[in-house]
Amino acid sequence: MRRLGVLVLMLASLGACVWLAREGMLRGLADLWIVSDEVTRADAAAVLGGQIDVRPFAAADLYRRGLVKKILVSNNEADRATAIGAATGHTEANRRVLLKLGVPEAAIETFGRANKSTKDEAAALREWIEGRGASTIIIPTEVFSARRVRWMFEREFAGQDVRILVPSYEPAQYTRTEWWKTAAGLIAFQNEVIKYIYYRLRY
Repeated sequence: MRRLGVLVLMLASLGACVWLAREGMLRGLADLWIVSDEVTRADAAAVLGGQIDVRPFAAADLYRRGLVKKILVSNNEADRATAIGAATGHTEANRRVLLKLGVPEAAIETFGRANKSTKDEAAALREWIEGRGASTIIIPTEVFSARRVRWMFEREFAGQDVRILVPSYEPAQYTRTEWWKTAAGLIAFQNEVIKYIYYRLRY
């Protein structure tokens, strides 16, 4: 009984230490996971489908700062609601956000045809670049998806004389320093880890 009591006390002490140090550990975990490239002047910024509260806003900011003169919007596959005109798809929604933020329509162009995934978007962007001779593209995305996005595009453009820059931005729903305190942060981190592993195994 004495040994059992000592073991229980040791486990309780260990659990308490982990609990007290959890914030530093979780913050450090995010720091290890998140990647972000420093942006420079580029030929264009590419807005991928999804995360409409981050990606078009970041691209519009790059345009306002004079870092890009063109913004490419992924032409994503329309879902059923969009196909019948009952909802606005990612492509049109991103275009509208860019226009609202002051990006002129002449500076916005779509790329790809019915893109379904980041892999499709990477292949479509490569096809767009091959016909125009661009050398540097910025792809803004949110903090947890940046690692997967950068890996996928670097893989697609391997051997090409094209620089792909992937800066990462915090969404409105959570921050990189306290991501575990919201359901959105927990779900985003978990999903991106799973998707990254899937992409590495699949492609």
